[in-house]
Amino acid sequence: MPRAAVLVALALSLGAVPALAQPDGKQLYDLQCSFCHADESQAPSLTGVAGRKIGSGSFAFSDAMKAKGEAGATWTDEELDAFLKEPAAHTPGTTMMMSVTDDANRAAIVAYLKTLK
Repeated sequence: MPRAAVLVALALSLGAVPALAQPDGKQLYDLQCSFCHADESQAPSLTGVAGRKIGSGSFAFSDAMKAKGEAGATWTDEELDAFLKEPAAHTPGTTMMMSVTDDANRAAIVAYLKTLK
């Protein structure tokens, strides 16, 4: 088989895998989140984040993040989803730069975050 045909077949097969597989929240978290959230030197711990008041804890949160919590906001599924989709739009002034644009991946990460107790 010509080399170009092999490369095309390989590319097509790799492209189909994500569409067939269910997103794995833990795997996505490990790949996209854990580097910064492993300890509180760069980002807050996400253990117990689901249901927690936004901007609460020992981490040095941005003023915008603290203001959301002071206004009574908590990390519901909807808040987590919106923040992960567009952190800067959700909380202007946040230091979080990573976003998760895929709906299914965000849902899987939110579901995984709820297991961190």
